[in-house]
Amino acid sequence: MSTKSVLRRYWKPALATGAGGASVLIWLEEIFAIWLDILSVAAMLIVTGPILLFSHLLFKSATPKKEDITKQEFNRNHETK
Repeated sequence: MSTKSVLRRYWKPALATGAGGASVLIWLEEIFAIWLDILSVAAMLIVTGPILLFSHLLFKSATPKKEDITKQEFNRNHETK
């Protein structure tokens, strides 16, 4: 199977949907819009990954440790009145 360009491969369906170059331009514009949608979803995944990782690392260090909790309970139980 020889590799053909996209225009050579799909010119007949584009021509069948309308008359002339306007239908070809609209058809190619739709293909371009679909690829932009796919690219935007991929870009969103690439951008949100580091943000979520940073958030996880930042707030994981803010959670109290087991030693901190036992110190708080010890201080609460042995308060002087």
